[in-house]
Amino acid sequence: MSGGGGDEYIRPTSLGEALRARRQHADYLVLAGGTDLLVSAAHKPAPPGIIDLFGLPALVGVAAEPDGTIAIGAATTYAQLLRSELCKLELPALWAASREVGALQIQARGTLGGNLATSSPVGDTLPVLLALDAVVELASESGVRRVEYGDFVTGYRVTALRPDELIMTVRFPPRPAGARQYWRKMGTRRAQSISKVMLAACAEVAGGAIRHIRLGLGAVADRPVRARAAEAAVLGRAPGAEAASRARAALAGEIRPIDDVRSTAAYRLAAAQNVVARFIESLAEP
Repeated sequence: MSGGGGDEYIRPTSLGEALRARRQHADYLVLAGGTDLLVSAAHKPAPPGIIDLFGLPALVGVAAEPDGTIAIGAATTYAQLLRSELCKLELPALWAASREVGALQIQARGTLGGNLATSSPVGDTLPVLLALDAVVELASESGVRRVEYGDFVTGYRVTALRPDELIMTVRFPPRPAGARQYWRKMGTRRAQSISKVMLAACAEVAGGAIRHIRLGLGAVADRPVRARAAEAAVLGRAPGAEAASRARAALAGEIRPIDDVRSTAAYRLAAAQNVVARFIESLAEP
């Protein structure tokens, strides 16, 4: 801990220290990796203080639990996710999304928890959390609570995180046996681009029909969203062109993308329809 007044810097050495600092200084800036915060630092007032969680051991790591849940610490970097064989094997959509986050320098500093806290509609890993039914574990000195990711983000860059809480863990429950995971990001160029549309998906086909499906979309709304109408349109149906057509039609009625400097609403809708349709069609393949 250093400084005083308006420039205090706290670097906790334990989770207990971090939670105490968060309770005592709810107005301090929580720094996970800084890849988002530092970009906008010159355009915002200086925070009264900083709580730096980067590399805090209690918040770092990828582990499998006895019931098959995969638990990832909030301060785990994308580079650490990419080095994790468990992540690559069990959560290939998350692994693939992490690989497309910025350049190597960003992957070395950016964290999964930081992506959640920033809660940008174009956050690369966030649609994956919807597709894989992730649960966010939030900790305070009062205890721990779990919130489904779909309920955690409540608006444009707004979350359910309370002033005295820290994001501790992201938990991925067991996927259906044989479920396929998918990730696709569309941007201006192949690397180091902000996405125009993202799709993370998870689906199980059994007995010739789609028995489980999750479609998580990014950059098509004020937050990452589940394409629930498209999911319902194909659930129980045989994968292929007909199901893909039903998903296209459902998407047209449930997402309302915007025009901005990166793309148009019409392009985003068409791109989302195309990428979802291709995934549905691919489920017919062995």
